[in-house]
Amino acid sequence: MPDLTLTPDLARKARLAGLLYLVIIIAGLGAELGLRGPLIDLQDAGTTATAILAAPGRFRLAIAADLLMALCDAGLAILLYLIFRTASPGLALSAMVFRLIQTVLIAANLLGLQTAWLLLSSIDGLADAPALALVFLDLHGHGYDLGLVFFGINSLIMGLLVWRSGLFAKVIGAGLGIAGLVYLTGSGLRFFAPDWSPAFAPAYLLAILAETAFCVRLLFQRNPV
Repeated sequence: MPDLTLTPDLARKARLAGLLYLVIIIAGLGAELGLRGPLIDLQDAGTTATAILAAPGRFRLAIAADLLMALCDAGLAILLYLIFRTASPGLALSAMVFRLIQTVLIAANLLGLQTAWLLLSSIDGLADAPALALVFLDLHGHGYDLGLVFFGINSLIMGLLVWRSGLFAKVIGAGLGIAGLVYLTGSGLRFFAPDWSPAFAPAYLLAILAETAFCVRLLFQRNPV
């Protein structure tokens, strides 16, 4: 695979990709950890329903943040393809396809959150609406992890592209590869060994660190001298 040649156009694309990546990180973590997560207790339907109905704006803002993340993710997938296609068109295309699949799954999965909200906020709601809403909230979590299977494969490919690019530090490529393994392992545990998922959760910090490092590197890409 030939090294990437830094040009003013490539530098501009890299900075725009870094900006989109930053929005994705802030919106994604903000929606899950800052806005929606504290409202949901998958062991208690009643408490979850009360918390969501007491903070409807916060719950819907989390949905909006996830939608913004998905839109930026689609743009980032295209930009990263444009950046790396001259070095390895096949790998760059594969990475884009897997990332776009993840984006579609996450965007479609927002219907689970909207369904939960409709069940809880309906004036003529069902008597067991909180229990049904909790099922859809749990389904959203599983759908998110399904998307991370495809994102994990994307991260492995991106790690290889970055490692071989000659433009970015190899440690960033290695970090993205590790992030891919984390996402694949975490999603596998969520579906096939859920009791082990809580113990594995801290490993996601490695993935966040690797993606943040790549984001910063893209964001501060200088023009060629």
